[in-house]
Parts: sequence; structure tokens; C-alpha cells
Amino acid sequence: MEKFLENLQEAEKTIRIVDHIVYVTFPLVKDKKILIKMLLETKKAIANCINSALQYEYLYKRISLSKDPKINFDTFIKKCSLRFGITREETILIVHLFDLVKKHEESTMEFIKNGKIIILSDDLNPEIITLEKTKEFLNLAKQILRKTMKKIRT
Repeated sequence: MEKFLENLQEAEKTIRIVDHIVYVTFPLVKDKKILIKMLLETKKAIANCINSALQYEYLYKRISLSKDPKINFDTFIKKCSLRFGITREETILIVHLFDLVKKHEESTMEFIKNGKIIILSDDLNPEIITLEKTKEFLNLAKQILRKTMKKIRT
């Protein structure tokens, strides 16, 4: 099977799992640490969609790929996102999600306050993660998956 189809299947599976956690598991458990895991998995699903789009476009020789993921992400933003129907607002949300995950990975301090997870960067700049923000990113992942699948299947 083509690699881009495998990435799409993996993204779809991940999105289904995160959706279940957000709407079924989390309301029962109410463990705020799950928010971080949902964020990481949502990022992984969107990254799989992006990789799928890049591989699809590369297969049809519309773009060239690099070994550097940042260059490939820029290629996706500049050359592929419009072709796949991904709006500027969705692109901004994708970049925000990727930045949030990066801040989480680099953070030396995270804590829970008033039902929110607060990530402090080295310069003590707070980044707040809420259930609503997690749901927003999940909906973004669903939209990106839907648009990617539609483009690849036509």
C-alpha cells in the first residue's frame, strides 16, 4: 500500500481514539494530565495528514521533499495547503498546535490550576491548555483529515 494511504489510516485511527477520550473518557476520569496526551496525539494525527499530503504531491512530482522536516512543513504551507483546501486560519491553528507541543516538550515546569494546564517556558511565559482548546484542535484535525482524504480520493 502507498505510504500516503498508510499515514491517512493512522491519522484516522488516532483521531477516533482522541475523539473517544475527549467526549467519553475525559468526562468520567477528569484527569487533567489527559489533556496533554490528547494534544500530543492530535498533533501526531495532523502531522500524519501533512505527511500524507506531501507524499501524495511528491508522487505526482508537484513538489520535492527534503530530509529537513521544517523545510517540508514550509513546502506544505506554501504549495500544498491551498491545493488541499486548507484555509489560512487552519494553517495558523496548525502552527499554534505544533508550537504548543514544542513548548510542552521543552518546558521545565507545568502545573494544573483551576482545571487548566499551565505550561511555563524558560522566560516564564504561561501557555494555558483547556478542554475547549483541546476540542478546537481535535476539530481542526478532523477537518484536515477530511480535506486530505477528499483530495487524495478524487
